[in-house]
Amino acid sequence: MKQKIGKILMALGALLILASVALLAYNRWDADRADKASQDALQKLEETLVNEADSEPEAPPPELDPEQEMTEVEIDGWNYIGYLSIPAVKLNLPVMSQWSYAGLKVAPGRYSGSTYADNMVVCAHNYAKHFSPIKWLAIGSQVSFTDMDGLCWEYEVVSVETVQPTQIEKMITATDENDWDLTLFTCTTGGNARCAVRCVRTGYPTVAQVEQAEDPADSAVSPARQ
Repeated sequence: MKQKIGKILMALGALLILASVALLAYNRWDADRADKASQDALQKLEETLVNEADSEPEAPPPELDPEQEMTEVEIDGWNYIGYLSIPAVKLNLPVMSQWSYAGLKVAPGRYSGSTYADNMVVCAHNYAKHFSPIKWLAIGSQVSFTDMDGLCWEYEVVSVETVQPTQIEKMITATDENDWDLTLFTCTTGGNARCAVRCVRTGYPTVAQVEQAEDPADSAVSPARQ
């Protein structure tokens, strides 16, 4: 009887191990798929900006209108408002105009606000090449957002905090004690809380200098974008 129970327990243990391996393999595949999808979208956004730059984009107006809508561009059925660059963690990611569970499988999405109102909140899954690395950002790290009008908005990190999933107002609302102009957030490991990176704008937006990314297929020695 004891031998029979032992064999059953060993079989159950083996099944659990196989299930864990399968889950890890799926998570790795899903992360790689999301990375490819976001980088494909990023390349197309950069191509759009390069083409628009040929017509000499105008400089931003003397005063920014907080009510101004952000320009959107459709790529592969999704609307985008621009892309983020975070050199400290080697991230370059397109940002969708509106977040959705389906959209986050492809790229980060705007949760609320806008650059013009200095209250934009962007969320993303904690994929290895999406927002997982933001939890390691140090105070003073540089973040930039290039919108689809060709304007580059520069920020720096002022705090990294943990916010509970139910604290929606805290996530999207700046206060005198916690002032910010841009927030990036993602789930913590396990998904029990949210890691929120708060940033402040460091200057007036400038016309971005965008160069079209080289297609790796055009050069055998071209390094892949990280």
